[in-house]
Amino acid sequence: METIDTQTWIIVAGVVVLALVLVGAWFYRRKQSHRLQDHFGPEYVRTVNELGSRTKGESELKAREKRVERLEILPLAPSEAARFTEAWRALQSRFVDNPKGVVVEAEQLVRELMEKRGYPMGDFERRAGDISVDHPNVVANYRSAQAIALRDQKGTADTEELRKAVVHYRALFDELLEVREPRQEIIEEKRVAAR
Repeated sequence: METIDTQTWIIVAGVVVLALVLVGAWFYRRKQSHRLQDHFGPEYVRTVNELGSRTKGESELKAREKRVERLEILPLAPSEAARFTEAWRALQSRFVDNPKGVVVEAEQLVRELMEKRGYPMGDFERRAGDISVDHPNVVANYRSAQAIALRDQKGTADTEELRKAVVHYRALFDELLEVREPRQEIIEEKRVAAR
């Protein structure tokens, strides 16, 4: 009789432990889903819908996070930020005379800025995925600008769409234009050299 009681207790304990593990896993997964939804916002919904399931979408978003974690994304030095800002002002001033050319230039300038910051320059979807990790609120702008640029290459985008593409690129550009403050030693060196 004692053997049956001991076996019963072992089975009951095993079932309880299994239930606790399953409940813990469910809570963990739910917490992860909420974290990803909060962080990625509309990009979460787009990715889940595109891949057809929450599990696949969340796996993709986690893979993006891991990939970007390994990158060395650097802020710009103030001089570099000023150079990019001036380049953007110059291209924007040319829009009225050459809207198609400005969209191409805007895309190139955004790509140059991404590269300078340390983002890899793979295909568009990879770049957009990488951007979505640190800048989830503007990745939709990047996708919209790219879609308009592709329509422009086919000759089907009108001037208003080209204007929107530049606005979308500008939103991403502004977000990526993070500036690193100069170190105190550099400031002191410049101050001494100026004397």
